[in-house]
Amino acid sequence: MSLIFTRRAIMLGAGATLAGCDRIARHETVREALFSAENFHKWAQRRLMARDALAREFRPDQISPFFRPNGTSNPNTPEYKALWRSGFADWRLEISGLVNRPLSLSLPQLHQLPQREQITRHDCVEGWSAIGKWRGVPLALLLDAAGMKEHARYIVFRCADRMGDGHAYYESIDMIDAFHPQTILAFALNDQPLRVANGAPLRLRVERQLGYKHAKYLMGIEAVEHLSGTGRGKGGYWEDHAGYDWYAGI
Repeated sequence: MSLIFTRRAIMLGAGATLAGCDRIARHETVREALFSAENFHKWAQRRLMARDALAREFRPDQISPFFRPNGTSNPNTPEYKALWRSGFADWRLEISGLVNRPLSLSLPQLHQLPQREQITRHDCVEGWSAIGKWRGVPLALLLDAAGMKEHARYIVFRCADRMGDGHAYYESIDMIDAFHPQTILAFALNDQPLRVANGAPLRLRVERQLGYKHAKYLMGIEAVEHLSGTGRGKGGYWEDHAGYDWYAGI
């Protein structure tokens, strides 16, 4: 019999497990950290599900007829326009930070690396979803090639799109999600090169999290020890500016 873990089921089950920790939880500081919605959800999902548990994958006949773009549909900056006009020939993905071997990779170089295909459902925080077939390079492959330093804890994604306040979009994930087998840097959607509206030339797919974590228009990846130096310190644009959860697991 298969087990299906919903967010509500995980919360209830973990709550029962934590009943024996009542004395510790009475301490105000511990209680605030442990039982905040985000931290508790992250703890529950990570404890009750395997680190490499896969998000559901679908059949080709279940692919949505149209994969709706959301958020930025075109960065429309002079720099991005120049990259687009050249077919992204001059685009490079920079991998930096706490790595032993900084990398600068072109799109053709990424295409030559081992790839993964997966048909998954994209769940938006606004309530809609779509199923698409993604193809790209496993993020773990690039991180292994760059060589993570021992004290690297998070991967920060820098993007080409600028938000209404002029800030470039950014997001981050921890090493568990970064090395998950379904976490890929995608350059194709439904067997076609990624469209501008969907994040060309490269976007993150972190399939066990909500859509705002799937950073588009990737320009750089940085390994860091802390998120305090990323934006306002919460690790992502919407986390900093709208109070979204940093951990958006589904």
